[in-house]
Amino acid sequence: METQGKVWLVGAGPGDLGLLTLKGKAVLDAAQVVVYDALVGPEVLALVPETAERINVGKRASHHTRTQEEINQILLEKAQEGKRVVRLKGGDPFLFGRGGEELELLSDAGIPYEVVPGVTSAIAVPAYNGIPVTHRNECSSVHIITGHKKKDQPLDMDFEALVRLGGTLVFLMGVTALPEICQGLLSAGMPADTPAAVLEKGTTAEQRRITASLAELPEEARRQKAQAPAILVVGGVCRYSDRFGWAERRPLAGCRAIVTRPRESASVLAEKLRKKGAQVLEIPAIATRLLTETKHWEAAMAQLERYSWLAFTSPAGVRHFFDRLRQERRDIRLLAGKKVAALGSGTARELENRGILVDAVPEVYDGAALGRLLAEICEPGASILLPRAAVGGTEILEEIRSRQDLSVTDLAIYETVYPEPGILNIREELEQHPETLVLFTSASTVRGFAENAPGLDFHRVRALCIGKQTQAQAEALGMQTQVSQRATMDSLVELAEQVNRQK
Repeated sequence: METQGKVWLVGAGPGDLGLLTLKGKAVLDAAQVVVYDALVGPEVLALVPETAERINVGKRASHHTRTQEEINQILLEKAQEGKRVVRLKGGDPFLFGRGGEELELLSDAGIPYEVVPGVTSAIAVPAYNGIPVTHRNECSSVHIITGHKKKDQPLDMDFEALVRLGGTLVFLMGVTALPEICQGLLSAGMPADTPAAVLEKGTTAEQRRITASLAELPEEARRQKAQAPAILVVGGVCRYSDRFGWAERRPLAGCRAIVTRPRESASVLAEKLRKKGAQVLEIPAIATRLLTETKHWEAAMAQLERYSWLAFTSPAGVRHFFDRLRQERRDIRLLAGKKVAALGSGTARELENRGILVDAVPEVYDGAALGRLLAEICEPGASILLPRAAVGGTEILEEIRSRQDLSVTDLAIYETVYPEPGILNIREELEQHPETLVLFTSASTVRGFAENAPGLDFHRVRALCIGKQTQAQAEALGMQTQVSQRATMDSLVELAEQVNRQK
């Protein structure tokens, strides 16, 4: 067993989760300690393992910035404790990320380390704004310069050399120094009509670009109140931004959404939203846990042959049912000859992934509708096994029992729990970004969300809901609600598109 610690410097990219590398995600998934910056995107932060120790060394909310020496010492001490330590940095750790400084102490102490490069904002942010940093008709080189300057000191740049290069100039961290940079380039002989752009919060839902000539850009940026984080791009390539800009043309461009489904279920909905351009924060409001109680389970298994139907009300119920079978070295041969019903398309898909084709799915995806369907189609004297959550609605039972010749066994196999709040603070996220849409797929996700957001004014929450029961739970808390036409992920995404078009 490995006892020596190790440090990974991981570049998180400029914000969009899709720009985190495969290796970066794999390393992050295995981390025991995560030391992160303020510029790491919230989508990436949401992936930090719940079991990992989290150390914020950036200036976010009430936390104060650590000195570089303190950060270096934290990495060393955590590695000396035998931990797998991830130093998570925005962009790329070796491009103005001070990654080299952080490795010096580790190297001197003999601590093993790896560097996982990240997608730099110098390339990605212009790309998301339709600006190719090189173009054969404009230039054949690109130059990346830090625009950061020390307080009360002039910029230390050789502007004449930059102008002679004749390539695209990308200034990182240059918003504060924007007037000085533009004036320096003009004074060094760059034409006043050179296209230029300030690219703000690139690759996120709040992405914005301000374009103008080099001479006019400082005033235009001041008029439009440009804010950090932003980069400055100077060169003929900026003239392509309107023609090539693609990110803003996606159906959910500018949409920021929180998905509250359990972590094992969230990815399907989150991916559908991201494909259409949304920035998605996965903040699970609930989790499910297999019940350890065995008496009722063993009784059901002992009489399994008497059940002619199995009815599942959620993907979680399917997963836990088959997990329990697997733990006991049983498989689907036990279910031979039985008919299977599913509450909705997601539950049916979960069954199909296990080699079971569903016999019945109601048109309306709720418990009462499934109960009515079973009451209509079950053969006389049928017996139904209903594996589901320990606390479930009674509507399905009432509808099945409306036929007195049917019998149903309500088998609790898992429980719903509220996980501890993750690295993202829900209240802070929504107070800073009130336009965020919160997507709920069940009443329990609404309750879990409320549990993890103490102090939040729920009247300001824009809730998109699947089903009337989910909507009713959200409205009971005072949320602004809209409900999807159908109880499907695709319909919920369509609702998000509709809301996004109206804003």
